[in-house]
Amino acid sequence: QLDLLWTRKQNVMYNLFDWPTQKHSKLIILAIANTMDLPERIMINRVASRLVCPGSSVATRCSPTGCSGCLGFVCLLILAKLFPQLLGDVVAALSGDARRCLDICRRATEICEGARQKRAPEIVRMAHVTEAIDEMFSSPYVNAIRNASLHEQIFLKAILAEFRRAGVEEATVQQVYHHHVALCRMEGLQSPTVSEIMAICSRLGACRLLLVEASSKYLHMRVRLNLGQDDVMYALREE
Repeated sequence: QLDLLWTRKQNVMYNLFDWPTQKHSKLIILAIANTMDLPERIMINRVASRLVCPGSSVATRCSPTGCSGCLGFVCLLILAKLFPQLLGDVVAALSGDARRCLDICRRATEICEGARQKRAPEIVRMAHVTEAIDEMFSSPYVNAIRNASLHEQIFLKAILAEFRRAGVEEATVQQVYHHHVALCRMEGLQSPTVSEIMAICSRLGACRLLLVEASSKYLHMRVRLNLGQDDVMYALREE
């Protein structure tokens, strides 16, 4: 499970993929990750370069769009036959998790089958996929994020940034605060004070977007998302 081997310096992944490139090596590394664009998301150049076959400039990567025969799911047949690249790009923009891609394909098939009972038979089209995506990512939580204040949305972005940095889905308010300040600088916004950041955290906890540790440790309180990271990214994406 490749994404669980991530470290800050990425030495583990580098050494792992470097072994097969050694002279007379007979080692083959097969790595699996739920994230469709893992090398682009987290790998530094010296690690990503190890994914290239000796004597070839093409990385040895198998995406869900190319493995429909292996998995045998109807939803993957849709991917391979109808939307070999388009759907992969759409889901990658909304979510890095390949399983979400399969779920969307499966739901698009169900929507198409339901439409067949009312009209003439038809194949699964992009309209069915779009409907499945909207349905899957529509929830009271997503709507709450879209209606949240600017700094509440930045705080959620900061949480995602810390989760990616640490590789775990839990963080202290202080760790998130550092990312929040950095994001404000990038956007040319005034950073909130510690009191204001605690109030933001409290409001997000009150509407159950966050699970906040019941503690008097303030900045050292630990927080978790009460919904999937995919849903947060979908809610925060620009239209």
